[in-house]
Amino acid sequence: MQPAPGAPAAGAGGVFALPAEVTFAGANTVLEQALPSLSGERPAFDLSACRRFDSSLIGVLLELSRRASASGRRCEFVGASDNLRKLCGLYGVENLLFGAGHAQAGHATAAAASRTAP
Repeated sequence: MQPAPGAPAAGAGGVFALPAEVTFAGANTVLEQALPSLSGERPAFDLSACRRFDSSLIGVLLELSRRASASGRRCEFVGASDNLRKLCGLYGVENLLFGAGHAQAGHATAAAASRTAP
């Protein structure tokens, strides 16, 4: 399958860049465009452009992670915004998608910020 015109592309190092908007209306298309990136030895996905999203983005990330795991690989998701991490935390999948170390670091930063707040 050929990517649609204007579709996100794999960047340097084979990192697939997800688009700025991932909502229910386009989630299946984004997933289909990202799937070929799972064939790499270490699939990586750049989320830094994702600014407009709903829980469908989490569904896409979970499906990519599930398919990678089924073939003995682990996805790496980089560049997630604080809002995306918070949404993943609400759904209880932050550790699954970003690893326990990333989640703990984020919680430690938030805890430190709350201690310094007036």
